[in-house]
Amino acid sequence: MNPRIKDKLREIERYLAELSEIVPRSIEEYLEIKTKAACERYFEVIVEAVIDIAFLIIKDRHLKIPEDDKQAFDILASEKIISAELSQKLKEAKGMRNLIAHEYGKIDDELVFESITQELERDSRQFVQAIKKLK
Repeated sequence: MNPRIKDKLREIERYLAELSEIVPRSIEEYLEIKTKAACERYFEVIVEAVIDIAFLIIKDRHLKIPEDDKQAFDILASEKIISAELSQKLKEAKGMRNLIAHEYGKIDDELVFESITQELERDSRQFVQAIKKLK
């Protein structure tokens, strides 16, 4: 496996572990500005690392070049590297990452909280496991 992919996988696992130490138990805890800012930053860097891995795999395997980040997940799904369901979840995470990064203030805090506490770790770990299975 490409050493850059291995590094990115370790990065995701490290970020998930660090996030798990600060993830709030309630929306009220989440809304504390420092907690919210830290959680959102972890969300951003985890999703960015997942996208980086998708592009590295596409490049290494000489697959069709995606027109955008979200299409990269479709390509991985069409190649049976990840499931179509996981592809959709990762595209949604990418969309939320863009909202967090570019439209601060227009964010549905409850939606982000739910994603951070219920979906991000599960989907990211599922992605990591799928990539680790590649030869």
